[in-house]
Amino acid sequence: MADAEMPHEIDDQVGWFDRFASSAAEFAGRAPFFAGCVALVVIWAPSYFLIRELDLWQLIINTATTIVTFLLVAVLQNSEGRANQATQHKLNAIAAALADLMLEHGLLDDADELKAAVGLEKRETSR
Repeated sequence: MADAEMPHEIDDQVGWFDRFASSAAEFAGRAPFFAGCVALVVIWAPSYFLIRELDLWQLIINTATTIVTFLLVAVLQNSEGRANQATQHKLNAIAAALADLMLEHGLLDDADELKAAVGLEKRETSR
């Protein structure tokens, strides 16, 4: 499986956005961030009934939450995508080593089947 990219061949240079996305995902995944979000909802919810005539207030809150949600989704998708890609590289390396071991023990059909399965992963990717 010479065409499989081994983990040591992966470029370990991480760009500024990837570093930012990792930090933001770590921050957003902690309990204090969730508690802050719950606190904001608890503060905001009664304001809907108390300040009904201030439509601008509701517009500001709704717009702000939409923007924050949109940005957090983009950041979390970046982190998740990189984590999935790292996992796939590790699985490809394991499959390559296993296929090589199968070839050494004369299991040609099994090694070919494993290589085809790993190649299938590359064909199914959207990148």
